[in-house]
Amino acid sequence: MLKPLTIGSLVLKHNVVLAPLAGITNLPFRLICREAGASLAFTEMVSVNGLVREGTKTLALLKSCSDDRPLGIQLFGDKPSDLAEAARMVEGYGELLDINMGCPVRKVVGTGAGSALLQEPLKIAAIIRAVRAATKMPLTIKIRSGWHCGDNVFKEVGRIAELEGCDAITLHPRSRSLMFTGEADWSHLAELKSLLSIPVLGSGDLFTPEDCLRMFAETGCDGIMIARGALGNPWIFTQLKELYNTGGHTLATTFQRADLIEKHLNLFVSEWGETIAVREIKKHIGWYAKGFPGASEIRRGANHAASIDEITTLTDKIRQTTASQVHFSNADD
Repeated sequence: MLKPLTIGSLVLKHNVVLAPLAGITNLPFRLICREAGASLAFTEMVSVNGLVREGTKTLALLKSCSDDRPLGIQLFGDKPSDLAEAARMVEGYGELLDINMGCPVRKVVGTGAGSALLQEPLKIAAIIRAVRAATKMPLTIKIRSGWHCGDNVFKEVGRIAELEGCDAITLHPRSRSLMFTGEADWSHLAELKSLLSIPVLGSGDLFTPEDCLRMFAETGCDGIMIARGALGNPWIFTQLKELYNTGGHTLATTFQRADLIEKHLNLFVSEWGETIAVREIKKHIGWYAKGFPGASEIRRGANHAASIDEITTLTDKIRQTTASQVHFSNADD
């Protein structure tokens, strides 16, 4: 199950990667997840329109460092020529290029990008063909099963992707209409895997290490892409490896949670300064502070925090929760 993964010319140490998440997978969060064991991490979605029209300003979203490699760059757009130009512009900023064809949010699909492309397989073919001609970087796409429940265009899109030169494909097996509700239909992953010779990565409903191993076992997918399951629990990468090797895994303690909040905060500070750092860490505390006594109080405190000192006061309170009191779960305290 856990093994090296080859995507074009890129060879990953193992086949568990961090998904691109809008507003989340900036450099600080990527570094946190890499330290926990992610073999590849992606930038947030990068607008092709922004790259082509604004250039330097949008390229700032691709800021990386030596500890943040290999890096996947995810683009979104709907015009083959613009996507090809953007692909040329980002050459050298990362090791892999991904085109988002699965994002369901209105502001993306309203431009014809993201999962809106699933309604136009011929445009998908034209996009992949144009981007493939523009870059030698490993090229992947990320899709959903379809636009509406039951249309299941993922099989057609998968064949197109392979034919036009994609090196791998990631499937989140929900329709766009489901957004993030209901259950992901993992059987679609098994179907897609049976049709293609390029690697198929699975995404969707991977919230625990057990979920991750079950997806491998049930679908035969070549790799998995963890998204929401890493929010507040980047340890999921470490836990998965431990579960695979030993049959069990340990949960993060309150001390580890407090320490990681402070580390995450400091990474934000080094990138953007205190004001933005405090604002950004608040939403992460909403995910880190769950499953232990007093967690809801910590989250309320984070909502009103306005300085690093106030955040540090909250992490001190987290450490005061003794290990004997803690029974971590996904539920609130």
